[in-house]
Amino acid sequence: MRHKYETSGIVLTRTPLGEANTLVTLLTPAVGLVRARAQGLRKPEAKLAAALVTFAESDLVLVRGKEGWRVAGAVLVESWFSRITHTDARIRAARVSGLLTRLVAGEERDIALYPIVRGFFEALSCLPEELFEEAELLVVLRVLSAIGLDAGELPNEPAVFTPRVLATVRDRRADYIARINHGIAASGL
Repeated sequence: MRHKYETSGIVLTRTPLGEANTLVTLLTPAVGLVRARAQGLRKPEAKLAAALVTFAESDLVLVRGKEGWRVAGAVLVESWFSRITHTDARIRAARVSGLLTRLVAGEERDIALYPIVRGFFEALSCLPEELFEEAELLVVLRVLSAIGLDAGELPNEPAVFTPRVLATVRDRRADYIARINHGIAASGL
């Protein structure tokens, strides 16, 4: 019998897999970044469909098998896609999700990534539009730092994206962009 892992998680990406299955990339606080197969997710009557849409935060049941992870259950907790209503904010969330999935090639058990991304999504849902760029710079720098591609100092706690913290980012924008570029270059992307 396989062990079941119960955890919350955010769906970063979805990729079709065969005729009815989907490969979902999940960011969880318990097991980190996981790519898991969701069987029958693309069928019209799929029970897990609402809980596994892009940018959904759900309570998950994951099973580790010999062929990788599989989603055995999911219950929607928060739809960040419906809370992040501004088009520019959605584009920034998608860019950060894409960068994260590219930077972390295999499974990454770094549990520090989850609060960073969750805090970023929460910030995008309530920040004014003029702070979106600073929030994106800060989340990318925090992700790079969490996976070991940046060793510089960062303002505040990982999940904090307040206007005061983002004003600090605006003041040091050029330095942060240089650090981000250096970190991405060091990753080999």
